[in-house]
Amino acid sequence: MQRFAECFEDLPDPRADNALHDLTEILFIALMATLCGATSCTDMALFARMKAYLWQDVLVLRNGLPSHDTFSRVFRMLDPKAFEVAFRRFMKDFAQGAKIKRPRGVIALDGKALRRGYERGRSHMPPVMVTAWAAQTRMALANVLAPNNNEVDGALQLLELLQLKGCVVTADALHCHRAMAKAIVARGGDYVLAVKANQPALLEDAKAAICAVKRKGKTSLTTTDADHGRTDKRVALVAPAPGMAKKHDFPGLKAVARITSKRGQDDTVERYFLMSRPYSRKDVLRIVRAHWGIENNLHWPLDVTLDEDLARNRKDNGPANLAVLRRLALNVAQAHPDTTSSLRGKLKRAGWNDAFLFELLGHMR
Repeated sequence: MQRFAECFEDLPDPRADNALHDLTEILFIALMATLCGATSCTDMALFARMKAYLWQDVLVLRNGLPSHDTFSRVFRMLDPKAFEVAFRRFMKDFAQGAKIKRPRGVIALDGKALRRGYERGRSHMPPVMVTAWAAQTRMALANVLAPNNNEVDGALQLLELLQLKGCVVTADALHCHRAMAKAIVARGGDYVLAVKANQPALLEDAKAAICAVKRKGKTSLTTTDADHGRTDKRVALVAPAPGMAKKHDFPGLKAVARITSKRGQDDTVERYFLMSRPYSRKDVLRIVRAHWGIENNLHWPLDVTLDEDLARNRKDNGPANLAVLRRLALNVAQAHPDTTSSLRGKLKRAGWNDAFLFELLGHMR
């Protein structure tokens, strides 16, 4: 608890000076509850009561246990930017305790709508949380609520929080633009960005570069997978892109790649990518596949395991802060070395076994 308190001690308490409950204790209970599968502030309050015996030797709780209104009020009022700073401070200490090395390799950027986190009358514009995901460690590195639901601006803000030396940033076609490339290169990173028809001139030149190397007889690399009862075939081809960076004012652009994929009896799909390095065909296939970890290992568990799409916190900063809390809980659970249990199994086990619950946080020594 002491290490946890140190990570959150600088987080400003937005409540009045006569608030009954300590902010750090509220956040600690909320995290523990989320690790046990709590999906709402009502769940957190119920968890606090049912596990009251746990807090005797850990927390002070001078004024008893917080109610669900207290949890809701705190998350509505907390400054999301300050909470995100505390999130990153916690993850830094947690990673050191768990002996997790500084993220390298692929860092995937993507946004996710908090589908029921909208204010009344704004169901057409739910807030969007943009996350940087480290594929190697399977952890969320940082999160930003997209300003005015603009995911592009949110991703640019997110990059300012990251150290990218030795990392490859991946993103979908929405983020294939000059400002993104410039920000990544400026922070010492490399990029592999999908390019589609929203950038017609770049896409046309990428296709032309690929056609040029095909005419020269350059061979492609083919991989085939037969997992999950289906056959996936991918063919990668890489081409240098001399002059494209200057022509399109696209910082750092050195090469392009094309991946042709066919799944089972589905139609063949061609995807093109802009790259800041002339990666090998094998590396391109690995990097592009690693990008999808943010969907399979973050977005999917958030919806299926923690019911993020069903979360109905709508007021003020509540949706953003609870989204950060869910990502923090997933990071902690993912870091546990038990590879035989599913994520859902870990959360259920934490709820049923107090020793395992504290073991999840045991890395923070």
